Amino acid sequence: MSKYRGKKVLIVGCGVSGVATAKFLLKQGAKVSISDTKQRTELSETLKELGDLKVEFEFGGHTEKTFMAAELIVVSPGIAMQSHTMIQLAKSRGIPTTSELEIAAGGLEEPLIAITGTNGKTTVTTIIGEMFKADSKPVFVGGNIGIPVVNHLISEQKVSAVVAEISSFQLDITERFVPAVAVFTNIDQDHLDRYGSMESYINSKKRLLKACDRNSFVVLNYDDQIVRNFASENTGKLIWYTLKDPMKVGGSFAEGFFGVYFDSENNRIVAKLSNKEEFYPLTNFKLFGDHSKANLMASICAARVMGVSPKAIQTVIDIFKGLPHRIEFVRKKDGVYLFNDSKSTNVQSLQAALESFRRSPVILIAGGKDKNMDFTSVGPVVQKKVKLLILLGEAKEKLNRALGDFAETYLVGTFEEAVLIAFQKSRNGDIILLSPGCSSQDMFRDFEERGDYFKKLVHQL
Repeated sequence: MSKYRGKKVLIVGCGVSGVATAKFLLKQGAKVSISDTKQRTELSETLKELGDLKVEFEFGGHTEKTFMAAELIVVSPGIAMQSHTMIQLAKSRGIPTTSELEIAAGGLEEPLIAITGTNGKTTVTTIIGEMFKADSKPVFVGGNIGIPVVNHLISEQKVSAVVAEISSFQLDITERFVPAVAVFTNIDQDHLDRYGSMESYINSKKRLLKACDRNSFVVLNYDDQIVRNFASENTGKLIWYTLKDPMKVGGSFAEGFFGVYFDSENNRIVAKLSNKEEFYPLTNFKLFGDHSKANLMASICAARVMGVSPKAIQTVIDIFKGLPHRIEFVRKKDGVYLFNDSKSTNVQSLQAALESFRRSPVILIAGGKDKNMDFTSVGPVVQKKVKLLILLGEAKEKLNRALGDFAETYLVGTFEEAVLIAFQKSRNGDIILLSPGCSSQDMFRDFEERGDYFKKLVHQL
């Protein structure tokens, strides 16, 4: 990695990935500077990570002088590069740009398992990591889950694989890397406030497909039409996963099916990844909904082709309890079940959460910051599942116009009001579900803070 020694590297954005990249590049002998629009006081916690390391800082904005002095620019995922004036100016002057992910991938000696999609990325990433661990295979798990991949290079630990969640924002700024396995969970409307159209958003996700070569395993969700269409552009080794029985689908899909499917009659997952079928019973599987089974199947595909044993996979199926803020059971109070699904930040995740509950009537708390999404598609499932709709945040009026005719609806100003009304209106056997379908950043720092606050209010009932 001596190519960075003595090089003037500018990191745009002083977030988690920016700080990790700075630490790595300094270790490689680079001359590092960081530019951020925030003031130093706003970044005090992040800056503690750098300690006394020799870094030049630019706070409160980006200047042409700083950008033109760089020999390489590392762009953080939260920055929309195409509309960033200074970055585009630098590119026009021939200054190369890259990303933390690209820097990390260039230094990896281990195979990279990359997971992307609209929903389920973090769960799939985590489950794959747990499967490796259950098989006593050391593994690094990171990426968009809050642990930069470059941290693995800093640690210099030897692992059998690197498992990374990769967002569309990361793919936008990454040009060169080749995954050993690429997993696509699903694609539905999200981040349209940044991309402007579904076509642009889909093309961003497709960048991972284009990064694959003929030796890459490409895992596609057959049940998602957009992801299914990726098969026509795939150059790698194709693996399908589906909730459908391939033999019932028939046609060319059933002939020589290579992948994983759900056997609903026997409540088990069937893997056809070799000449011999493997069966994974779901008797002890603890997660809700068909989307959870889909996430599990995607994980099995990636783990098995990378050599994880069936025994280790079954162990994880039996013991994995899910992640916080994803249809997380909080408590039962006076016969009412309360669930936290704060990670629901788009239309598809909201619909999947509602469809996970098959029996009891649902009191839904939804709303937050709109990402230019269309919620009308959720109307039928709201009409079928929801008896009371409580809306809050910036998007509450938009949600009310799209869904308010399908259930008794309340528009509220605070989370306290939402939880109180939900509980007051509930009856024995009801489910109270926080599944916002929107970003949290109108009221909270992130979905974790939103979910934690909801849980605090629930425990105070």
